[in-house]
Amino acid sequence: MTDASEKPVALITGASRGIGQAILKKLLADGFTVAGTATSERGAEAITDVISGLQGKGKGYVLNVAQADSVSACIKSITQDFSAPTILVNNAGITKDNLLMRMSEDEWVDVVNTNLSSVYRTSKACLRAMMKKRFGRIVNISSIVGSMGNPGQGNYAATKAGVEGFTRSLAKEVGSRNITVNAVAPGFIATDMTDALTEDQQKVMFDNIPLARFGKAEEVASLVSFLCSENAGYITGETIQINGGLYCS
Repeated sequence: MTDASEKPVALITGASRGIGQAILKKLLADGFTVAGTATSERGAEAITDVISGLQGKGKGYVLNVAQADSVSACIKSITQDFSAPTILVNNAGITKDNLLMRMSEDEWVDVVNTNLSSVYRTSKACLRAMMKKRFGRIVNISSIVGSMGNPGQGNYAATKAGVEGFTRSLAKEVGSRNITVNAVAPGFIATDMTDALTEDQQKVMFDNIPLARFGKAEEVASLVSFLCSENAGYITGETIQINGGLYCS
């Protein structure tokens, strides 16, 4: 991977809650130095507190993935504090759902800029160090919606399908430098939103999921952990579905 005396630095965007925080905790347990990002100072401080509470090495950073200057400044700070990230998990994302007939220009542009263009920005910013070290792992968090589509989420679905195409293309560009690029596409994962559903609403959803339950953020984190490991060194350009059988590609 890298020099045995050096702990690789993992950058996780959108790490303050949900799947992102589960990934942060798992990669800390794996021994990585972890830089987690949030959109506010308060969120970044909360990430630092989580890392300290787990007695891990790392820190929270403020990052607006929709702004190129913010990405550059964040990578520079991480490199100064620790070293250049050679593990990148692109998890940050937003939704602004609406039927296309009612979708505003801003609702389209904001989602594309945050969910898709951000993956270009962060990946490009981290690649030079990865290529120099001849090692890297990029994992992009996609969604089942990128494959299935979903009414009212044309903008979100387009970004996730775009992330998967980007993943395949970049994997072919950088494979010769021992850099793998993969995507993980979660289905319905247990969150505050799913907790708010009634039992009847959950049953309707479970009837369409062969495993008859929502996934756990920790299960997604374990998959990401594997893709960041030495054992996944011959897997690249893939989108791995994790959805309980709801969609099989």
